[in-house]
Amino acid sequence: MNAVVRLREWIFQRVNGTEGIPVPGPLVGAQHFERVYSDPAADGRSRGAGLSDLFWYWLAPGPQMHQEHLEPGDRYQTVARTTRRVLAVPHARSDALATAATRRILDPLPRDRTSFTRLRDLMMPVWAEVFHELVFAERCPPEVRRLIVANADDVVTALKGLSLRHMRRRDRLTRYLLDRIRAGTCPVVLPSPFTDQETAWYLQGAFFNTAVVQMSEAMAHILLCAADYRTDLSDDSLDRLIDETLRVHPLFGIAHRITSAPIVVDDVTLPAGSVLLFNYLAFQRTGPAADDTFDPERWRTLKPREAHFIPYGVTANRACPARGAAPVMLRAATREVLRRFTPASSVRHTRSLPSRGPAYLTPIGAPGPTPGRLFALRRADAVADAGRSVKQLVLGTWMVLDARRQKLCATYFEEARP
Repeated sequence: MNAVVRLREWIFQRVNGTEGIPVPGPLVGAQHFERVYSDPAADGRSRGAGLSDLFWYWLAPGPQMHQEHLEPGDRYQTVARTTRRVLAVPHARSDALATAATRRILDPLPRDRTSFTRLRDLMMPVWAEVFHELVFAERCPPEVRRLIVANADDVVTALKGLSLRHMRRRDRLTRYLLDRIRAGTCPVVLPSPFTDQETAWYLQGAFFNTAVVQMSEAMAHILLCAADYRTDLSDDSLDRLIDETLRVHPLFGIAHRITSAPIVVDDVTLPAGSVLLFNYLAFQRTGPAADDTFDPERWRTLKPREAHFIPYGVTANRACPARGAAPVMLRAATREVLRRFTPASSVRHTRSLPSRGPAYLTPIGAPGPTPGRLFALRRADAVADAGRSVKQLVLGTWMVLDARRQKLCATYFEEARP
């Protein structure tokens, strides 16, 4: 399996070339990571990077309206301001939204026996409901929740190389959003000169793609970690669990930025047009919390600001717009799950989590899964992992080649669009 992974990485590098300067890396050490990330010249996002074609391909439709991929300027500022307004939710409201949605999704689960689930799949409907209510100021109907989940699942499954894109599935959500905007029943709209279509793509990318995917992935990681770490339900204890989960399994892998002017680091000059590859995991493996050991107790004495810990990015350069609401929502959802169930799992836990987090949920007070069931789960996951690696090799390679052929990003800027 390791040979398959290495072959996949080799093929991706051959197809995409050697573009990119790793940070931290030989030219820029970890001690300069945040300064370079915060540099005003590290402001380009898509234009001029061949790597952008791949991300635009995965995030279609409307990747040119995805907030994370808009170039700096008035359009980006308007979109970012709109997102901040939607997510400027009091903590009590954030807690209430996440708690209520989690309860609705958990209610159908058996209350008298252990049930098997895939944690990412379990949590996706939760965040579909939460972000629908934030955008539309109303409860999410079941049929719309299915549209949102299908869209988010298709995006993240393609990103992991486990399935090809299904654009018709994604377009169904686009049509729903466009219909709501044109009917005047969507409270969140972008001002002129943005079109209705652009607003629909923006909502789909920011809230019903990235937000749903990242929050679902985060919850899968948190609950898998909770399976091996017993915690009480106090806010402090849950926050330590969540912080340590995001330290060991950061949601963001590598963020790329294109420099608009030279950046000088000691005796090294990064020229304009450089593609900087900021590696979150590598950075978080330096400094006072550099080890791989899962130990939430470290946060009793270690302050996050003292560690190389950036779970929501660097504030000065496109930090996650949900960095205020997300920690509160994650804590509320985690509390609600652990209040009802004890999670147990024996699968291999990696940052990419291609397995979607297989686990058993046992109602509090009921007998948990037997050692035999956990052993069988571990064996089944190991077998499935081998098959997943081959699938990622084949489908991932095809999508990288197709993205290079379509050149969505390059073509967009070649046609001199704003």
